[in-house]
Amino acid sequence: MREEEKKQTSQDSSIKRFFKKRWAFPAIYIASAAIILTAVLWFQNSNEATDEQIDYEATDITGKEFNEPAVEVNRSMENFAMPVVDPDSVKIQKQFYDFESSKEEQEAALVFYNNTYHPNTGIDITMENGEAFEVVAALSGTVTNVQEDSLLGNVIEIEHDKGIVTQYQSVTDIDVKVGDQVEQGQTLAMAGKSLYNEEAGTHLHFEIRKDNVAVNPIDFFNKPLSALQEKDVAEGQEVDDSGKAESSEGSEEEDATTGEEPAEDEGKSEDDSTSNDESKDEEKSVDEDENADEKESEEKTDSSDA
Repeated sequence: MREEEKKQTSQDSSIKRFFKKRWAFPAIYIASAAIILTAVLWFQNSNEATDEQIDYEATDITGKEFNEPAVEVNRSMENFAMPVVDPDSVKIQKQFYDFESSKEEQEAALVFYNNTYHPNTGIDITMENGEAFEVVAALSGTVTNVQEDSLLGNVIEIEHDKGIVTQYQSVTDIDVKVGDQVEQGQTLAMAGKSLYNEEAGTHLHFEIRKDNVAVNPIDFFNKPLSALQEKDVAEGQEVDDSGKAESSEGSEEEDATTGEEPAEDEGKSEDDSTSNDESKDEEKSVDEDENADEKESEEKTDSSDA
Protein backbone atom coordinates (compact mmCIF):
# COMPACT_ATOMS: atom_id res chain seq x y z
CA MET A 1 0.00 0.00 0.00
CA ARG A 2 2.80 2.41 0.83
CA GLU A 3 4.45 1.81 -2.52
CA GLU A 4 1.21 2.63 -4.35
CA GLU A 5 0.75 5.76 -2.25
CA LYS A 6 4.30 6.79 -3.03
CA LYS A 7 3.67 6.34 -6.78
CA GLN A 8 0.43 8.35 -6.60
CA THR A 9 2.13 11.07 -4.63
CA SER A 10 5.00 11.23 -7.13
CA GLN A 11 2.55 11.49 -10.07
CA ASP A 12 0.61 14.30 -8.40
CA SER A 13 3.77 16.17 -7.67
CA SER A 14 4.93 15.83 -11.31
CA ILE A 15 1.60 17.19 -12.61
CA LYS A 16 1.80 20.09 -10.21
CA ARG A 17 5.33 20.85 -11.32
CA PHE A 18 4.16 20.76 -14.97
CA PHE A 19 1.38 23.29 -14.40
CA LYS A 20 3.72 25.53 -12.48
CA LYS A 21 5.83 26.02 -15.58
CA ARG A 22 5.09 29.26 -17.52
CA TRP A 23 4.67 27.65 -20.93
CA ALA A 24 2.27 24.93 -19.72
CA PHE A 25 -1.06 26.80 -20.10
CA PRO A 26 -0.17 28.56 -23.40
CA ALA A 27 0.81 25.20 -24.82
CA ILE A 28 -2.49 23.71 -23.74
CA TYR A 29 -4.43 26.60 -25.31
CA ILE A 30 -2.56 26.31 -28.60
CA ALA A 31 -3.06 22.57 -28.77
CA SER A 32 -6.77 22.94 -28.03
CA ALA A 33 -7.15 25.59 -30.76
CA ALA A 34 -5.35 23.38 -33.24
CA ILE A 35 -7.64 20.49 -32.46
CA ILE A 36 -10.78 22.63 -32.84
CA LEU A 37 -9.58 24.17 -36.14
CA THR A 38 -8.77 20.74 -37.50
CA ALA A 39 -12.23 19.50 -36.61
CA VAL A 40 -13.90 22.49 -38.35
CA LEU A 41 -11.92 22.01 -41.56
CA TRP A 42 -12.69 18.34 -41.61
CA PHE A 43 -16.43 19.04 -41.20
CA GLN A 44 -16.45 21.57 -44.10
CA ASN A 45 -14.64 19.19 -46.41
CA SER A 46 -17.10 16.42 -45.62
CA ASN A 47 -20.07 18.73 -46.57
CA GLU A 48 -18.47 19.70 -49.89
CA ALA A 49 -17.99 16.08 -50.77
CA THR A 50 -21.66 15.43 -50.02
CA ASP A 51 -22.78 18.38 -52.22
CA GLU A 52 -20.80 17.02 -55.15
CA GLN A 53 -22.82 13.82 -55.00
CA ILE A 54 -26.18 15.69 -55.25
CA ASP A 55 -27.47 16.78 -58.72
CA TYR A 56 -28.92 20.26 -58.33
CA GLU A 57 -29.52 20.76 -62.10
CA ALA A 58 -33.29 20.81 -62.44
CA THR A 59 -34.68 19.62 -65.77
CA ASP A 60 -38.21 20.90 -65.33
CA ILE A 61 -39.69 23.88 -63.54
CA THR A 62 -43.50 24.11 -63.76
CA GLY A 63 -43.39 21.92 -66.85
CA LYS A 64 -40.81 23.99 -68.78
CA GLU A 65 -37.32 22.76 -69.57
CA PHE A 66 -34.35 25.12 -69.47
CA ASN A 67 -33.45 24.55 -73.11
CA GLU A 68 -36.80 25.89 -74.30
CA PRO A 69 -36.78 29.51 -75.54
CA ALA A 70 -38.16 31.86 -72.91
CA VAL A 71 -40.31 34.86 -73.76
CA GLU A 72 -38.62 38.05 -72.68
CA VAL A 73 -40.49 39.98 -70.03
CA ASN A 74 -39.79 43.33 -71.69
CA ARG A 75 -41.77 42.31 -74.79
CA SER A 76 -44.99 42.84 -72.90
CA MET A 77 -43.80 46.39 -72.21
CA GLU A 78 -43.29 47.23 -75.90
CA ASN A 79 -45.49 49.87 -77.49
CA PHE A 80 -46.85 49.68 -81.03
CA ALA A 81 -44.59 51.75 -83.28
CA MET A 82 -44.81 53.06 -86.83
CA PRO A 83 -43.53 50.28 -89.14
CA VAL A 84 -40.81 52.54 -90.60
CA VAL A 85 -37.29 53.50 -89.61
CA ASP A 86 -37.92 57.26 -89.55
CA PRO A 87 -41.57 58.20 -88.86
CA ASP A 88 -40.82 61.87 -89.62
CA SER A 89 -39.90 61.06 -93.23
CA VAL A 90 -43.26 59.48 -94.14
CA LYS A 91 -46.88 60.55 -94.38
CA ILE A 92 -50.21 58.74 -94.24
CA GLN A 93 -51.62 58.73 -97.77
CA LYS A 94 -54.97 57.20 -96.77
CA GLN A 95 -56.47 56.87 -93.30
CA PHE A 96 -58.39 54.00 -91.72
CA TYR A 97 -62.13 53.89 -92.50
CA ASP A 98 -63.83 54.59 -89.17
CA PHE A 99 -67.62 54.15 -89.01
CA GLU A 100 -67.77 56.73 -86.21
CA SER A 101 -65.90 59.44 -88.13
CA SER A 102 -67.44 62.25 -90.15
CA LYS A 103 -68.80 61.74 -93.66
CA GLU A 104 -65.89 63.68 -95.18
CA GLU A 105 -63.32 61.54 -93.35
CA GLN A 106 -65.11 58.37 -94.41
CA GLU A 107 -65.10 59.44 -98.06
CA ALA A 108 -61.36 60.19 -97.83
CA ALA A 109 -60.76 56.67 -96.42
CA LEU A 110 -62.37 54.85 -99.37
CA VAL A 111 -60.21 52.89 -101.84
CA PHE A 112 -61.43 52.89 -105.45
CA TYR A 113 -60.81 49.55 -107.13
CA ASN A 114 -62.61 47.77 -109.98
CA ASN A 115 -65.19 50.57 -110.29
CA THR A 116 -66.15 50.10 -106.64
CA TYR A 117 -65.34 51.97 -103.44
CA HIS A 118 -64.01 49.87 -100.52
CA PRO A 119 -63.47 51.04 -96.90
CA ASN A 120 -59.75 51.11 -96.05
CA THR A 121 -59.00 48.50 -93.37
CA GLY A 122 -55.63 49.96 -92.43
CA ILE A 123 -53.44 52.97 -93.16
CA ASP A 124 -51.39 53.56 -96.31
CA ILE A 125 -47.93 55.02 -95.65
CA THR A 126 -45.77 56.74 -98.28
CA MET A 127 -42.56 58.75 -98.39
CA GLU A 128 -42.78 62.49 -98.99
CA ASN A 129 -40.75 62.07 -102.19
CA GLY A 130 -42.58 58.92 -103.30
CA GLU A 131 -39.48 56.70 -103.05
CA ALA A 132 -39.24 53.20 -101.55
CA PHE A 133 -38.42 52.79 -97.86
CA GLU A 134 -37.66 50.03 -95.34
CA VAL A 135 -40.58 48.29 -93.66
CA VAL A 136 -39.86 47.25 -90.06
CA ALA A 137 -41.75 45.27 -87.43
CA ALA A 138 -44.09 47.44 -85.39
CA LEU A 139 -43.87 44.97 -82.50
CA SER A 140 -41.93 41.81 -81.69
CA GLY A 141 -43.63 38.55 -82.66
CA THR A 142 -43.70 35.45 -84.84
CA VAL A 143 -44.09 35.48 -88.63
CA THR A 144 -47.18 33.38 -89.41
CA ASN A 145 -47.76 34.18 -93.09
CA VAL A 146 -45.67 35.29 -96.08
CA GLN A 147 -47.74 35.40 -99.25
CA GLU A 148 -47.12 36.56 -102.80
CA ASP A 149 -50.19 38.48 -103.93
CA SER A 150 -50.30 40.62 -107.07
CA LEU A 151 -53.53 42.33 -106.00
CA LEU A 152 -52.40 43.35 -102.52
CA GLY A 153 -48.71 43.61 -103.44
CA ASN A 154 -47.48 40.67 -101.27
CA VAL A 155 -48.37 40.15 -97.60
CA ILE A 156 -46.47 39.58 -94.34
CA GLU A 157 -48.38 38.69 -91.17
CA ILE A 158 -46.89 38.68 -87.67
CA GLU A 159 -48.64 37.30 -84.59
CA HIS A 160 -47.96 39.04 -81.27
CA ASP A 161 -50.55 37.41 -79.04
CA LYS A 162 -53.39 34.97 -79.49
CA GLY A 163 -55.72 36.65 -81.98
CA ILE A 164 -53.64 39.84 -82.31
CA VAL A 165 -51.63 40.28 -85.51
CA THR A 166 -50.09 43.02 -87.63
CA GLN A 167 -50.22 42.79 -91.42
CA TYR A 168 -47.91 44.44 -93.96
CA GLN A 169 -49.20 44.65 -97.54
CA SER A 170 -47.68 46.08 -100.73
CA VAL A 171 -44.10 44.99 -99.94
CA THR A 172 -41.16 43.68 -101.97
CA ASP A 173 -37.72 42.18 -101.22
CA ILE A 174 -39.08 40.23 -98.25
CA ASP A 175 -36.37 39.29 -95.71
CA VAL A 176 -38.37 36.97 -93.40
CA LYS A 177 -40.10 33.61 -93.65
CA VAL A 178 -42.83 31.78 -91.78
CA GLY A 179 -41.73 30.77 -88.28
CA ASP A 180 -39.14 33.54 -87.83
CA GLN A 181 -39.03 35.34 -84.49
CA VAL A 182 -38.70 39.06 -85.22
CA GLU A 183 -37.83 41.91 -82.91
CA GLN A 184 -39.42 45.33 -82.90
CA GLY A 185 -37.70 47.54 -85.48
CA GLN A 186 -36.29 44.59 -87.46
CA THR A 187 -36.37 45.05 -91.25
CA LEU A 188 -39.04 42.92 -92.92
CA ALA A 189 -39.12 44.13 -96.53
CA MET A 190 -39.24 47.22 -98.75
CA ALA A 191 -42.34 49.24 -99.60
CA GLY A 192 -43.80 48.46 -103.04
CA LYS A 193 -46.91 48.86 -105.15
CA SER A 194 -50.27 47.09 -105.39
CA LEU A 195 -53.12 46.84 -107.86
CA TYR A 196 -55.65 47.37 -105.09
CA ASN A 197 -54.51 50.94 -104.38
CA GLU A 198 -52.60 52.05 -107.46
CA GLU A 199 -53.11 55.74 -106.76
CA ALA A 200 -50.92 55.47 -103.65
CA GLY A 201 -47.87 54.55 -105.74
CA THR A 202 -44.98 53.11 -103.70
CA HIS A 203 -46.47 52.63 -100.26
CA LEU A 204 -47.02 50.30 -97.31
CA HIS A 205 -50.50 49.19 -96.31
CA PHE A 206 -50.36 48.49 -92.55
CA GLU A 207 -53.09 46.81 -90.51
CA ILE A 208 -53.61 45.81 -86.87
CA ARG A 209 -56.22 43.12 -86.23
CA LYS A 210 -57.75 41.52 -83.17
CA ASP A 211 -59.70 38.29 -83.77
CA ASN A 212 -59.66 39.12 -87.50
CA VAL A 213 -61.29 42.51 -86.87
CA ALA A 214 -59.37 45.50 -88.23
CA VAL A 215 -58.76 48.37 -85.80
CA ASN A 216 -57.38 51.83 -86.43
CA PRO A 217 -53.57 51.64 -86.07
CA ILE A 218 -53.43 55.35 -85.21
CA ASP A 219 -55.33 54.62 -81.99
CA PHE A 220 -52.65 52.18 -80.77
CA PHE A 221 -49.33 53.72 -81.77
CA ASN A 222 -47.21 54.34 -78.65
CA LYS A 223 -49.54 52.11 -76.63
CA PRO A 224 -48.75 48.62 -75.22
CA LEU A 225 -50.23 45.36 -76.42
CA SER A 226 -52.41 45.23 -73.32
CA ALA A 227 -54.35 48.27 -74.57
CA LEU A 228 -55.55 46.23 -77.56
CA GLN A 229 -56.11 43.12 -75.46
CA GLU A 230 -58.55 45.04 -73.29
CA LYS A 231 -60.41 46.62 -76.22
CA ASP A 232 -63.81 45.24 -77.20
CA VAL A 233 -63.91 44.94 -80.98
CA ALA A 234 -67.07 42.86 -81.29
CA GLU A 235 -68.80 45.67 -83.15
CA GLY A 236 -65.81 46.47 -85.29
CA GLN A 237 -65.14 45.97 -88.96
CA GLU A 238 -64.69 42.36 -90.04
CA VAL A 239 -62.33 41.62 -92.93
CA ASP A 240 -61.81 38.57 -95.10
CA ASP A 241 -58.53 36.97 -96.17
CA SER A 242 -58.07 39.35 -99.09
CA GLY A 243 -58.09 42.31 -96.73
CA LYS A 244 -61.33 43.78 -98.12
CA ALA A 245 -64.00 45.02 -95.72
CA GLU A 246 -67.31 43.24 -95.33
CA SER A 247 -70.10 45.31 -93.80
CA SER A 248 -73.57 46.42 -94.75
CA GLU A 249 -72.72 49.98 -93.80
CA GLY A 250 -69.76 49.91 -96.15
CA SER A 251 -71.94 48.73 -99.05
CA GLU A 252 -74.43 51.51 -98.37
CA GLU A 253 -71.60 54.01 -98.39
CA GLU A 254 -70.41 52.64 -101.71
CA ASP A 255 -73.86 53.05 -103.27
CA ALA A 256 -74.14 56.59 -101.96
CA THR A 257 -70.67 57.49 -103.25
CA THR A 258 -71.14 56.04 -106.74
CA GLY A 259 -74.69 57.40 -107.00
CA GLU A 260 -75.97 54.09 -108.35
CA GLU A 261 -78.78 51.97 -107.02
CA PRO A 262 -78.12 48.29 -106.43
CA ALA A 263 -78.68 46.23 -109.57
CA GLU A 264 -80.61 43.69 -107.58
CA ASP A 265 -83.26 46.25 -106.61
CA GLU A 266 -83.62 47.35 -110.25
CA GLY A 267 -84.21 43.76 -111.28
CA LYS A 268 -86.84 43.39 -108.59
CA SER A 269 -88.70 46.53 -109.68
CA GLU A 270 -88.70 45.40 -113.31
CA ASP A 271 -90.02 41.99 -112.33
CA ASP A 272 -92.73 43.58 -110.20
CA SER A 273 -93.90 45.85 -113.03
CA THR A 274 -93.93 42.91 -115.48
CA SER A 275 -95.96 40.77 -113.12
CA ASN A 276 -98.43 43.61 -112.56
CA ASP A 277 -98.95 44.01 -116.32
CA GLU A 278 -99.47 40.29 -116.74
CA SER A 279 -102.05 40.22 -113.94
CA LYS A 280 -103.92 43.12 -115.52
CA ASP A 281 -104.04 41.34 -118.90
CA GLU A 282 -105.35 38.19 -117.23
CA GLU A 283 -108.12 40.12 -115.45
CA LYS A 284 -109.10 41.82 -118.71
CA SER A 285 -109.36 38.52 -120.58
CA VAL A 286 -111.47 37.03 -117.78
CA ASP A 287 -113.88 39.98 -117.93
CA GLU A 288 -114.26 39.65 -121.72
CA ASP A 289 -115.00 35.93 -121.40
CA GLU A 290 -117.69 36.59 -118.80
CA ASN A 291 -119.35 39.23 -121.00
CA ALA A 292 -119.38 36.86 -123.97
CA ASP A 293 -121.04 34.15 -121.88
CA GLU A 294 -123.71 36.57 -120.70
CA LYS A 295 -124.54 37.59 -124.29
CA GLU A 296 -124.88 33.96 -125.42
CA SER A 297 -127.22 33.17 -122.55
CA GLU A 298 -129.41 36.19 -123.36
CA GLU A 299 -129.66 35.19 -127.06
CA LYS A 300 -130.69 31.64 -126.13
CA THR A 301 -133.40 33.00 -123.83
CA ASP A 302 -134.85 35.25 -126.55
CA SER A 303 -134.94 32.42 -129.09
CA SER A 304 -136.77 30.11 -126.71
CA ASP A 305 -139.39 32.75 -125.95
CA ALA A 306 -140.02 33.29 -129.65
